[in-house]
Amino acid sequence: MTARQQPELARVLGPWAAAAIVVGTMIGTGIFIVPADMARTAGRPALVYLAWIVGGVLSLSGALAYAELGAAIPEAGGEYAYLTRAFGPQWGFLFGWMHSIVGRPASIATIAAGLLRFWSFLDPRVATPLFTVPGPGTAQSHFVFTAAQPLAVVAIAAVTGLNYLGVRLGGRVQVLLTAIKLGAIVAVIVAGLVLAHPGPVGAPASVAGVGLGGFFAALVAALWAYDGWSNVNLVGSEVTVPGRNIPRALVAGVSLVLVLYVLMTAACFHGLSYAEVAASPHVASDLMARLAGPGVARWLTVAMIICALGTLNSSILSGARVDYAMARDGLFFSLARGIHPRFRTPARALVFQGCLASVLALTGTFEDLFSLFIFAQWIFYALATASVIRLRQKEPALPRPYRAWGYPVLPLLFVAGAAGVTLSLLLQRPLRSLAGLIVILAGLPFYQRWKKVPAGFSTER
Repeated sequence: MTARQQPELARVLGPWAAAAIVVGTMIGTGIFIVPADMARTAGRPALVYLAWIVGGVLSLSGALAYAELGAAIPEAGGEYAYLTRAFGPQWGFLFGWMHSIVGRPASIATIAAGLLRFWSFLDPRVATPLFTVPGPGTAQSHFVFTAAQPLAVVAIAAVTGLNYLGVRLGGRVQVLLTAIKLGAIVAVIVAGLVLAHPGPVGAPASVAGVGLGGFFAALVAALWAYDGWSNVNLVGSEVTVPGRNIPRALVAGVSLVLVLYVLMTAACFHGLSYAEVAASPHVASDLMARLAGPGVARWLTVAMIICALGTLNSSILSGARVDYAMARDGLFFSLARGIHPRFRTPARALVFQGCLASVLALTGTFEDLFSLFIFAQWIFYALATASVIRLRQKEPALPRPYRAWGYPVLPLLFVAGAAGVTLSLLLQRPLRSLAGLIVILAGLPFYQRWKKVPAGFSTER
C-alpha cells in the first residue's frame, strides 16, 4: 500500500477528551513533588504563590498562542507542523527529532517511574534493589536495578497497547482518569482548607530570604508542573471541530490547573508548617495522614498513582503523532510510518515510541535524559509561539477560527519568558543543557539524507 493509499487518522476526540488531554497531562506527578522543592528554594510562602501565578500566566500566554495555531492548522504533530509552515521544514524536523528520539520517550519513562515511586509507598518491595552494578567514584554513580524498572516497562507497554487499540478508547480512558484525579485534588484542597488547623507559616532559617535566585528556581519547578498543556495540539488532526474545541480545551484547561495548583498550595500551607512542606517528598500524603490517619493517606496515594497513570496515557497518546507525521513526510525512520487499517491509530509509531521509552526506563538514566530535554523543550515552545507572529505576516489569508487574545503582547511575553527559562537552565546546568543542544544538532545529518528522498517513495506492505 502506498503512502497515498494509507488510511487517515480519525477525528473522534470530542471537547471533553480534548480538555482531558490538557488537564490530565498537566496534573500528574508534579503537583505532588515540586511544592517541597519550591518551598526550599523560594524561602517564603509569598514567593511560592508568586511562582505558581507567574508560571500559570506564562503557560496561559503560550496556550493562547497555541490555541490559534491548533485552530488554524489542526494537523498531527503540533509544533512540527507549525514550525515547518512558518520557518521551513528544517525547523520542524529539529523539533520532531528532539521530541521523538529523546524528549517524549524520556518523559514517558519518567512518568512511569513516578507512578512506581508512588506505588512503593504502598508496597516497599517495589523499591528494593535486585542487584547493583558498581560505577566509578561514589555510590551515586552505581547502577541500582530494582523491581520498579521492569514494572515501569509493563506500565508503558500496557498503556501503549491501550492506545494501539484506538484513539477513541484512549480518549475515553483519559476522561475517566482525569475526573478521578480532579476529585482527589479537590478532596485534598477541601480537607486542607476546611478541616486543618492553621500551622506556623514561617520559613525555616536555612532557606529564608533566598531572594530572586530562589524565586526563579521555584518558577522552573512550577513550569515543570504546568508542562503538558501543548499535548492536545499534537493530536490536532483527531479533534472534532478543532477550530472551537482546541482553543476551549487549552484556555479552560490551563486556567483550571492554575487555580487548582494555587489552592492546593494554600491547603498544604494551611495544614502543615512551612518547614514541614519544605521537607516532605509527598506533601499531600503527609497532610492527609495528619488530618485523617495513614489509612486515608494510602487511599490518596492510590489517587496519586491514578494521576500518574492519566498523565502517562495522555503522553503516550499524543507523543506518537509526531513520529507518525514525520515518517509520513519522509523525514523519519520508515518503521514509524502508517496508520493501522482497523484501529485508525499510528500503530507503528506507538510501538517505536514505547520501545525507546522502555529502554530508558530499564537503564534508569531517564531522569538525567529528561533534564536534558527541558532546556530544548522551552526553546521550541518559544519558536512555536513566535510562529504565530510569523504566520500572521506570511499567511494573512489563512483561516483563523480563533485569534490569540492579547496579540502580539502575550506571544512576545511568552517568548521572552521562555528565553529566560532556557537561560536560567543554561546557567544552572550548563553541561546538560549543552548536551541537549548536541542531541538536537545530531539530527541534521539524518535530515540532509531524508530530505533527498521524496515523501511517500517507500511503500508499506
